[in-house]
Amino acid sequence: MSAATAAVLMAFLLAITCLWTFPQVANAGVTRHYKFNIELKNITRLCHTKSIVTVNGKFPGPRVIAREGDRLVVKVVNHVSNNISIHWHGIRQLRSGWADGPSYVTQCPIQTNQTYVYNFTITGQRGTLFWHAHITWMRATVYGPLIILPKPNQPYPFPKPYKQVPIMFGEWFNADPEAVISQALQTGGGPNVSDAYTLNGLPGPLYNCSAKDTYKLKVKPGKTYLLRLINAALNDDLFFSIANHTFTVVEADAGYVKPFNTRVLLITPGQTTNVLLKTKPVSPNATFYMLARPYFTGQGTFDNTTIAGILEYEETQNLTTTPVFTPVLPAINATNVVANFSSKFRALATAQFPVTVPQTVDRTFLFTVGLGISPCGNNKTNNQTCQGPNGTRFAASMNNISMPLPSTALLQAYYTKKSNGVFTTDFPITPLNPFNYTGTPPNNTFVANGTKAVVLPFNTTVEVVLQGTSILGAESHPIHLHGYNFYIVGQGFGNFDPSKDPKSYNLVDPVERNTVGVPTAGWVAIRFRADNPGVWLMHCHFDVHLSWGLRMAWVVMDGKLPHQKLLPPPSDLPKC
Repeated sequence: MSAATAAVLMAFLLAITCLWTFPQVANAGVTRHYKFNIELKNITRLCHTKSIVTVNGKFPGPRVIAREGDRLVVKVVNHVSNNISIHWHGIRQLRSGWADGPSYVTQCPIQTNQTYVYNFTITGQRGTLFWHAHITWMRATVYGPLIILPKPNQPYPFPKPYKQVPIMFGEWFNADPEAVISQALQTGGGPNVSDAYTLNGLPGPLYNCSAKDTYKLKVKPGKTYLLRLINAALNDDLFFSIANHTFTVVEADAGYVKPFNTRVLLITPGQTTNVLLKTKPVSPNATFYMLARPYFTGQGTFDNTTIAGILEYEETQNLTTTPVFTPVLPAINATNVVANFSSKFRALATAQFPVTVPQTVDRTFLFTVGLGISPCGNNKTNNQTCQGPNGTRFAASMNNISMPLPSTALLQAYYTKKSNGVFTTDFPITPLNPFNYTGTPPNNTFVANGTKAVVLPFNTTVEVVLQGTSILGAESHPIHLHGYNFYIVGQGFGNFDPSKDPKSYNLVDPVERNTVGVPTAGWVAIRFRADNPGVWLMHCHFDVHLSWGLRMAWVVMDGKLPHQKLLPPPSDLPKC
C-alpha cells in the first residue's frame, strides 16, 4: 500500500469514526451569508410613483432560504435616512436574542450609514416564516420570505410538491406610511388606511390602473403545488380563496399540522400558512381569480378593498376569451367562519414531530387585550382637541398598560444590570380593575402608561389567557410572541371562566404557533416553557395598535448550565 493510499484510507476511517462518535456532525448545517442593503427605490403602483425603502432595491424583499440547522449571517447596511432594524419573525433565536431585531427591545436601531450583522442558528425549525423591519411602520415595504427547508434527506410529512411558491400579502400606501402614522400620533386620531392590498407586491386588476400589475400563478394540470402564504399586511386579517380550487392545510407558523381541506383561509398579520394546491387533472381552459379581502369587526375605518391575482393553467388557449371564475369570500365580519377555521388546526403530534405542551404550569396570567384612550395632553393641533374619542387620543394596552418604547434597548439594560429608568418588572399578572370584558365597557377607558415586564425564572412553564375586550369595539387582535412558539390549548367567546374553561383544554395535539388571533369578544389560552433566556416582546401585530402601545415584555432569566445562558452581545451591536 502506498503512503498516499494509506493516508486516504486513514482520513476515511477518521471521518467514519467521527460520524459514529458525533452523529450530529452528519446533520450539521452550513453557514449562509446574505447582504441587505437598505436603500431607496422608485416604485409605481396605482399609477402613483414614489420612493420607498427597500432591501437591495426589491419590493417585496429578497428570499432568504436556509435549512434546519443552518447558521444565517445577514449583514445589514443602512443607506437611508430612516433608522432600521430587521426582525426574523418566528425564529426562536435560542440564546441569540441580540439578533431578534425589534428596535429598542433587543437592539438599538441601525442608523444611517451604520452596519449590523444578524448572526443566528436555526434550531429545530423548518417551514415558512418571514423577515421584516421592526421599527415604526417601516415594514410596509421592508419585508420578504424566510424559507427553512428540512434537513437533507428528511422528507415532508405530506406528498412532495411539484413546485413551491411563496405568496406574500401586503399593503400599499400612496402616501409615505411613516408620515401616515406620524400624523395619527400627532393628532391622536386613527391613521389613514392603505390604498390597496398586494400579492407579492402587486395590487392586481380590481384596482384602478393596475391590470398590468397583476400577480399570476401559472400551473400545470395534475400537479401538486405548495403555496407558502405569508400575511405581511400592516393592519388587516385577510380571507383568501382561489375559485373552484381546494386547499389542504399542512403547516402553520413553520409547524406541521394534521392536514385538513378548506376552500377559504383566514390569515392574520404575522401568521404563515402552508397549503397544498392540487390542480385539475386536465387544463380547464379557464382562469381563476385568487382573492383576498379583510376580516374586520371593529368600529374604526379599514381598507375595505379586495386584492386579486390570477391562477392560470399553462395549456389554456385564448386567454382573452376564456371564462374567469371568481371565488365566494365570507362576509367582512364573519366571526363564525373564523372560529370554525381556527378550530381545525391540530399539531401533527408524531414521534418525529412530538407535542411538548406543558401538562401543568408554574405561572398563570390573564392579560386583557384591547383599545382605550389617553388624555390629549400638550399635543393639541392648532389649539383644537385631539381627534380620538371625545377629544382624547386613541391608545391600546395589555392589562390596561400602554407601553411606550424606551430610548435604550431593554435587552441591553437588562444584560448590563442598568434597568433603572428604562423598564420596571411590575407588569400586572391580571387586570388591576376587573370588569365585564366583553360586555358593556366601563365608564373610565383611560389607559396607564408604563414600560413594564414580567420576570420568569429559566424553564418556568407558563399559561397566558389573552382576553379580548369590547372597549371602542370588539375586534380580533393577532398577538405575536418573540423568541418562542406557544401551544394554543383553548379558545372561546365571552369572558374566560377559570373554573370551567380549562376543563376543555386540548393538551394532546394543540397547534403550535408564534402568532394567534385573539377571538373577537373572546379569549385564547396559550402555554409555553420559558427555556430561552433574554428579553422578549409580546405585542399585537396590527401596527396601528403596536404604535398605540399594545405590547409588553418577558424577561427570561439565565439557567444554571452554560447552554442555558444568553450569549454575550456582538461587538457591532448598534448604539442608541
